[in-house]
Amino acid sequence: MLTIATWNINSVRLREGLVARLLTEEAPDLLCLQECKAPAERMPLAAFAALGYVHAVVRGQKGYNGVAILSRRPLEDAGSIDLGGLGHARHVAARLPCGAVVHNCYLPAGGDLPDAAANPKFAQKLDVLAHLRDHFRAERPARAILVGDLNVAPQEDDVWDHRQMLKVVSHTPVEVEGLTDAMEAGGWADVTRRDHPSGKLYSWWSYRAPDWAASDRGRRLDHVWATADLLSASHGSRILRDCRGWDGPSDHVPVLATFDL
Repeated sequence: MLTIATWNINSVRLREGLVARLLTEEAPDLLCLQECKAPAERMPLAAFAALGYVHAVVRGQKGYNGVAILSRRPLEDAGSIDLGGLGHARHVAARLPCGAVVHNCYLPAGGDLPDAAANPKFAQKLDVLAHLRDHFRAERPARAILVGDLNVAPQEDDVWDHRQMLKVVSHTPVEVEGLTDAMEAGGWADVTRRDHPSGKLYSWWSYRAPDWAASDRGRRLDHVWATADLLSASHGSRILRDCRGWDGPSDHVPVLATFDL
């Protein structure tokens, strides 16, 4: 069995202690981090290696973006995609000894205005989604898992209020369509929703909320996908809501799934 966790950590150096706590308490086989906000040489990889996570594949960037895959098992660097041709550290892939490939993605948030003509950040987000779609059409994945902060909450139960969120970035129809197209192009399936097909599920709560737990206006922005040939091997999806209440938290919480590989 292989348990994978994905977490937008919002600065791996600032929240090194929270990463260590998760690795100690949950002990996933792989932890995929996004928004590390550090070049590779500044990430605290030695501290994580001391906890048994001696294998790592990373793409770093000073102050922004940054993705890392930490593992207790051997990994082979399987490259990265320059999403949208932006030169950002938003994707890295690793190959496991069994041959399965894990993709770790961090898609742009898209700013506050859902108008590609008026908001370059939103246009950039749509371009990245289209690039991901085109990449998986050209190189259709097999025996693959994709995780990360995709910054889209696609289903009605993935946001606190579907009607109110239709014009809010992360849940607009054009973003949902872009994400759905990327999923279909790669033959991906939503592992979390396969395990929890109905009911509200969130992995992000805004820092702006004075009491995030009481208001509970969350969104499911963090995802675990699998190709069809691995879907039947997946189970045990969990979202660790309590991590949002840790001291000095990220606004995202870890999402986990287990695979029988």
